[in-house]
Amino acid sequence: METVQLRRYVLEPGRMADFLAWFPTLLPTREQFGFRVLFALAEHEHQTFTWAVAHDGDEAAFLAAQETYQASPERAKVFETFPAGIASMEIGFATPAV
Repeated sequence: METVQLRRYVLEPGRMADFLAWFPTLLPTREQFGFRVLFALAEHEHQTFTWAVAHDGDEAAFLAAQETYQASPERAKVFETFPAGIASMEIGFATPAV
């Protein structure tokens, strides 16, 4: 079983380039904690960034792994260079529609 979380961010005007330059630095740390990024898409016209991250197991297992990841010194180090600029975000679990 795999659980997928869909994440959509609306960035503040002028912040997309910095965010896109930073985002790849996050991936090795996510992977270290068992997460897989399924896709990441930037939509420049509306300043949105949408990505999906998966983890083996059910939602409870995903949330437990996420809690460990978020408390880790590895994540803290990556976020030392986070460019900020996220105006809003939507995050939720997703299931296949087709």
